[in-house]
Amino acid sequence: MFVYDMYIYETLNIELMTDDLREKMAGEITLSSDSGKTMRKWREEFSVSQNELASAMDISPSVISDYESGRRKSPGVGVVRKMVDSLIEIDEGRGRPTSSKFRTVRTDDCIMAMGEFGSGISSDDFVRTMRGTVLNPGTEGRRIYGYTVVNSVKAIMSLSSSDYLKIYGWSTERALIFTDVSFGRSPMVAIRAHPLTPAMVVYINPENTDALAVKLAKLEGIPLVSVEMELKEMISVLEKMKEGK
Repeated sequence: MFVYDMYIYETLNIELMTDDLREKMAGEITLSSDSGKTMRKWREEFSVSQNELASAMDISPSVISDYESGRRKSPGVGVVRKMVDSLIEIDEGRGRPTSSKFRTVRTDDCIMAMGEFGSGISSDDFVRTMRGTVLNPGTEGRRIYGYTVVNSVKAIMSLSSSDYLKIYGWSTERALIFTDVSFGRSPMVAIRAHPLTPAMVVYINPENTDALAVKLAKLEGIPLVSVEMELKEMISVLEKMKEGK
């Protein structure tokens, strides 16, 4: 089931990535003062020959050449769309070496709230204030120096391993708080795979925390906490903790 979930997330991620790239390419060609030159730039960016692109678009190579050289007037929306789709399809057939370079990271969408605690808060006090339940007792003890509230689905779809660093703020000694959690497997697998580990992982209103997530948290020595609280209330509580109230 976990492999299936990750397949779905990866598929959605690829779809978002290619949609953003399509928009970028089509907009750049359409708005360019020299659309033919911009068409050529993108074709060469994808390392696609005129013959290969023409074959994918089901047109003559001379048509591609005429557009790029300016012998034909600027292409219409239909031609631009077909060209963009063809370049991306060719790239997908090669394993997406080019489109992956233009991946758009949406950390602003992923990170819903972030803050730092000046003097730190004991994990026991943090859990008590959040009215949480520790799912793997015996892992408590570290102090919490900050928090990041993360939309788990968007994070899995949008963040690469290097982008993942951004959720740690000033310190890894923080609580990573995940919303939109169904079973909690994917966030813990992502944390397990990354060299940096947080001081605590919190799931907001999980449907049912999977035993694998609990096991992974225990292996990492990270308290895994379930909190039954609305997101707006949780952010308010975190803000008060940050202010020392």
